[in-house]
Amino acid sequence: MTSLDVYHNLPIPEHLFNLKFAAKELQRNSRKCDKEEKSEKTKVKQAIQKGNMEAARIHAENAIRQKHQSINFLRMSARVDAVASRVQTAVTMNQVSKSMSGVVKSMDATLKSMNLEKISALMDKFEKQFETLDVQTAQMEDTMSSTTTLTTPQVTLLVISQEGNTPEPFLDLNLELPAGQTSSLASSVASAEQVRYPSRAGRYEQKYLSQYTFENLR
Repeated sequence: MTSLDVYHNLPIPEHLFNLKFAAKELQRNSRKCDKEEKSEKTKVKQAIQKGNMEAARIHAENAIRQKHQSINFLRMSARVDAVASRVQTAVTMNQVSKSMSGVVKSMDATLKSMNLEKISALMDKFEKQFETLDVQTAQMEDTMSSTTTLTTPQVTLLVISQEGNTPEPFLDLNLELPAGQTSSLASSVASAEQVRYPSRAGRYEQKYLSQYTFENLR
């Protein structure tokens, strides 16, 4: 059995751990590059002091390369960490598809290589899987929202105080009513002549039901 076979036999949580570990390893590599950059800058100054401008130029190029490499490692660390969070969410919500599972199980060797180009290609695969998952989730949410809108009438009650005769919204409720009971609700509310509500900030002691507006009641 090869090391790659061992990776493929690991459960998803183990691969997820490796993904998070890779993000931290990329951060460590970024810090190493920062140290190398500082070291090269010191060598630039020393070379200039000795009058060796060619060596100073080489060390300056090395410092610039280390700086760029540090930024690349840091960016990739953030990208891998974001993917790890998405995988964690997918595992928690039991949304790991077969194709996503295949990508997860093939990633360990790539992450161990710390090759930014290969890791970037791997992250592209992950993000493509998440785009598909996002579309499916959005479609499901739209369907649920449409169903709720069709089956949920809105009831709005307006009240007038004894003091100022100023209508104020008192209730704005979404009530899920069984079919055929909408008219009975309207009749019950319309038959009420007086409703006592709790006082609000001590200003209203007695409030009377004055207007009933029923929206989307059929």
